[in-house]
Amino acid sequence: MGNVSSMGFGKKIIRINKGEQMKYSQQGDVLVKKISNIPSSAKKLNHLTLALGEKTGHHHTITEGDAELYEVDGVLYLKVNSEQATLTHQEHKPILIEEGIYQIGIVKEYDHFLEEARNVAD
Repeated sequence: MGNVSSMGFGKKIIRINKGEQMKYSQQGDVLVKKISNIPSSAKKLNHLTLALGEKTGHHHTITEGDAELYEVDGVLYLKVNSEQATLTHQEHKPILIEEGIYQIGIVKEYDHFLEEARNVAD
């Protein structure tokens, strides 16, 4: 797991460090998975919001650092150009994401009674 360190005002952050075995991180219902490249057909977006809360209106957004967000076929890809970028959400600890390329996913839950999978609502 990433290193946990303090970020002032009693908040804690989780770092995704280069060279660690951990290939992904999670903030609430959002998964950030390190990958090697962004598909060539991806379109650059003009925002840095990885997910919006369906019930609360809260959002998972890159708030610090140099980053770009891309999308292809409904899948988001994040490129962090700076040494690190900060992913924030109103109800979760900020996460520092190191320079690199990431695929963004949403945690799924499975209802065995209805026999269906659905996104976890944050």
